[in-house]
Amino acid sequence: MQGLDRMQSTTVQMLLAARLVADYARELGADTERQETRPVYDHMGALLADSVLQAGLNYNSVVRPRVEAILAQFPECDRTSELLPVVIDGQAATFLNWTHSEKIGRFEALVRFLDCNAIETVSDLGEELNQPRFVELLREVRGVGPKTVDYMGCLVGLDSVAVDRHVRTFARRVGVINEDYDFLKSVFCCAADLLSLSRRQFDAWVWRRESSLSSHQIEFSF
Repeated sequence: MQGLDRMQSTTVQMLLAARLVADYARELGADTERQETRPVYDHMGALLADSVLQAGLNYNSVVRPRVEAILAQFPECDRTSELLPVVIDGQAATFLNWTHSEKIGRFEALVRFLDCNAIETVSDLGEELNQPRFVELLREVRGVGPKTVDYMGCLVGLDSVAVDRHVRTFARRVGVINEDYDFLKSVFCCAADLLSLSRRQFDAWVWRRESSLSSHQIEFSF
């Protein structure tokens, strides 16, 4: 009985938090602005590069140009079997146009993981990301946590929210202090439903708003 009460209490807290988030977002025009979403790729190399590079970097100035370069320079690397030689030949750094070993290693590990699990195309990946066992295995790859998994889901077109620092900042603005990943994901997914927006649209709206505020704050500090 105590477990049930605790579960009901958490659900109520989530719904109340979702209402706070949705009401604040509505005040800011989230339900009336023309909504965009994160890109959906049909190119495995671009998707993995975006997923690996995005954490902790400025997307518009650092990540986007590299992903666009991959699409332009490596059109053939749209599937895992074409990425594997890049990894085997030690060309991942050149492919990503990146030198830090951590992100390069994560990219290589993801390519090998997808190859071992017979995930050849973005479409294959999208299907498997709906399978709990596959997600469990994917999260065993070093450096891949729930945010990366959900971010990859957004990039294959799944309707979800990736709880990044922008989502966490937005939550704090309305007084939501529970920082548990799954709790915040449920809150923002529910808030999107309350706003009659797709979860991908709301995820992208929060990201654009908070990243814009962050860049303005950096400019002001100088």
